[in-house]
Amino acid sequence: MESGDRALDDAMTAFAQSAIGGGLPSGVNALIAEAGRLRERPDEALALLQRARAAAPRHPVPLIALYRFYFYGHQLAQARAIGEDAVAVARTALGSNFGDEPLAAAIVTTPYDAAARFYLFTLKGLAYLNMRLGDFEEARMLLRELRRLDPEDRVGGALLSQVLDRHETGVGSDDAMDALSEYPTRGWTGTQP
Repeated sequence: MESGDRALDDAMTAFAQSAIGGGLPSGVNALIAEAGRLRERPDEALALLQRARAAAPRHPVPLIALYRFYFYGHQLAQARAIGEDAVAVARTALGSNFGDEPLAAAIVTTPYDAAARFYLFTLKGLAYLNMRLGDFEEARMLLRELRRLDPEDRVGGALLSQVLDRHETGVGSDDAMDALSEYPTRGWTGTQP
């Protein structure tokens, strides 16, 4: 194996481990845990989460904690900014050639599954946030990328695409029951690219 391939392999394995919590310094984990205990005091909790991120800026766990803090605090623009940072971190870890081709179903069984799934779920989360914030063009672009990378819809982006299609075509709540029957059981069938 060439040294560049080995370095990429090592980086992807490390990110995959970190995406599921591995490699997180105990001090950073303690900051995040303390922030969770202080959720009734959001200013103090946020300060701890920001310290955790500063201590492990390329690790996904502090990003996930900050994302959740903002999302569940109904600070969607801030959650979106963290999601965009998470995409950048994942893209760096996955390498410059990641995404050149749709992900094969076999990716689920590789050591990189956690990193690839983190990336895909982050795209889905960003699409949702952009929809909530009224940036439908950005949401559509993210859903197109998700569809390209995940043609089998393993992360469930097709449902968001259906919701966006309904919004863009003006299907109202009176038609909600009829529209539900049009949702695919699973997958991108019937959604706009």
